[in-house]
Amino acid sequence: MLNIPHDLYTAEQTRELDRIITEQHNIATSKLMARAGAAALTAVKNHWPQAERLLIVCGTGNNGGDGFDLARQALEKDYRIVVYQVGDISKLSIETAAAREALLATGTEVHTFEDTLPSTDVIVDAMLGTGINREVTGQYRTAIEAINSDKRAPVLSLDSPSGLHADTGSALGIAVKASITLSFMGLNKGLFTGEGPNYCGTVCFDSLKIPSSIYRELTPIARRVSLEKDAAGLAPRERTGHKGLYGHLLIIGGDHGMPGAARIAAEAGARVGSGLISIATRSTHGPLLNLSRPELMCHGVEDADDLAPLLRPANALTIGPGLGQGEWGESLFQKAVETNLPLVVDADALNLLSKNPQRHEQWILTPHPGEAARLLDCSSADVQADRFAAVKELQKRYGGIIVLKGSGTLIYNGEDPTRLSTWGNPGMGSGGMGDVLAGVIGGLLAQHFPLMDAACVGVTLHGMAANKAAEQDGERGMLAMDLMPHLRHLSNLIY
Repeated sequence: MLNIPHDLYTAEQTRELDRIITEQHNIATSKLMARAGAAALTAVKNHWPQAERLLIVCGTGNNGGDGFDLARQALEKDYRIVVYQVGDISKLSIETAAAREALLATGTEVHTFEDTLPSTDVIVDAMLGTGINREVTGQYRTAIEAINSDKRAPVLSLDSPSGLHADTGSALGIAVKASITLSFMGLNKGLFTGEGPNYCGTVCFDSLKIPSSIYRELTPIARRVSLEKDAAGLAPRERTGHKGLYGHLLIIGGDHGMPGAARIAAEAGARVGSGLISIATRSTHGPLLNLSRPELMCHGVEDADDLAPLLRPANALTIGPGLGQGEWGESLFQKAVETNLPLVVDADALNLLSKNPQRHEQWILTPHPGEAARLLDCSSADVQADRFAAVKELQKRYGGIIVLKGSGTLIYNGEDPTRLSTWGNPGMGSGGMGDVLAGVIGGLLAQHFPLMDAACVGVTLHGMAANKAAEQDGERGMLAMDLMPHLRHLSNLIY
């Protein structure tokens, strides 16, 4: 996935790309289909070099035309192919009908799909692509069920897994579970968030040799984050640098029984380079936290008045890890919000915010889907059904920067393109991972990163560190503290 473009588009935008290519640059749709077929055949050769048999399932739109052209080219390379048609052939597009006829002219039979598919080495899904926006029914649903029931043959989906909404990443009732998704011309945003990663497998890309100038005619709706493009602030430090230059982060949290969350956030902020880290927590927790990490400055606070002197030397705040939703946490939250300091709002602070909604332009909110649902007064399912819409609504209501966590984390500041992270893995589904992210972003804010840069770089460092931890020891059993050495390495760009 790393060697694919950063710019992401809607399905409508990719259709506009196709129109510009054919009408303004005189590249015929049939030529694009031939190039798509060749790219698909190359993908088969690269990913499954031992494969001899291909089963290609074609729809009636241009996605089906790509499949028919792949079948014809595969025949020329001595593959054994079986082709199935799904859908009413009277509704074939002109170009798809021509590709089908060219295949039939080789003497190859195109079978009408009924309810089952034969065994094969590789299944190619060329049914619906990016053109579907309603629930899958009828023969298409049956065909998807048949593809998904084959647990042995890998699946190559062309453009997008059939049944996946290309804009939202939601399965429209059912979707093909691909091993590889080969996207053409423009990457669709829904491949990378929501349910998209569950269905797409590894995402690959082929531009079909279209002129690069064409992309300048469209503004991408989203853009993937990366250290290469976003991490100018992580450049090597000057030799005369000292802790006073690298900021003072104050972590506010750790109510009774929950000191660990604040401790995790504090070390994360330190590991990405904040010069000083203080923790405002319950008085009983200070000595305990200092035992495990003496570099942290721990202060007992029992009310908002105790917090006031700790706010003065700080230049960035992270509030929420282990904060609780009681009177103590609420008083500290309100005191923090009253400052004009840049702050990260996470965990219980988000739940407190949902009870007393307000706007602030200097904060970064980091909700997971459940917290986002409470902030929007809807269900988690509503949030996940269209994560792009949810993150925009959150920013509209609450201001600042919104980091909507989850598979395909989204970052939005009120202006397109929305930023999207493809880093991270399921091993991050354990307690404390959100505290790490809150601390990382806070640590970058303390180092004078602009809010949007801190959010984008923080999310990237967090996800990449988790991937490094998974490479080292696997996903299952990953703990939040396992990310710390990788955060240090990555923030110094030494991997």
